[in-house]
Amino acid sequence: MSQIQFTGVSKTFQRRSGRMLLRSLLLNPIRDPVVKPFYALKNVSFTIRDGETVGVIGRNGAGKSTLLSLVAGLSYPDEGKVTVQGRVAALLELGSGFHGDLTGRENIFLNASLLGLSRQKAESRYEEIVEFSGVKDFIEEPLRTYSSGMMMRLAFSVAIHVEPAFLIIDEVLAVGDASFQARCTEKIVELKNAGKGLLIVSHAGSTVQKLCERAIWLEHGELAMDGATEEVIAAYAGNVPVGKK
Repeated sequence: MSQIQFTGVSKTFQRRSGRMLLRSLLLNPIRDPVVKPFYALKNVSFTIRDGETVGVIGRNGAGKSTLLSLVAGLSYPDEGKVTVQGRVAALLELGSGFHGDLTGRENIFLNASLLGLSRQKAESRYEEIVEFSGVKDFIEEPLRTYSSGMMMRLAFSVAIHVEPAFLIIDEVLAVGDASFQARCTEKIVELKNAGKGLLIVSHAGSTVQKLCERAIWLEHGELAMDGATEEVIAAYAGNVPVGKK
């Protein structure tokens, strides 16, 4: 059974307490500046099971992207345990998993392999990936010549064709044009109806409401609320001052 489980997960980064004056540095050249841990996530626990569609909301710096990077295996918790069962296709930072000097075609196979798809299966789905992406005329050009929208199209197309148990999205759909965003949303709904899981970060509450049955609200790295999407979004909207989302 595919699932994502966080058990008491904390992720910290080191943050220096302040700058030293040049005079102080010269008088104390071997003195180490005070370093304080910053909790991007603190004691977070939840479980996402097969076919669940979950949105992650919170202010900037709340820990949303850190959470997704832990799910995708791009980083590891300092405390607690992250368990992921099933293939995960993650659309995080634009261009992640791609190489600018390789062609679009070469990047399809590179990205598919990083997502756990065999060369044989990638070849069998190559035409579908190219067709959905809409970049067929540029597929033999280096990726560095692509616009951000074209890169997003290609990345999304690869991700949905590797048949993931969970599709993870971090705001990247905002890059594409309106017609392609509509196609992406339609495809996500298809995956949802096929029983695939979805974990999405979006500052647009309407997107989370449309695609997700459940929402997780992070506040200063801690789990503030986990429940039905409408209830969580309403609580979050009532807590955040205007202009602070």
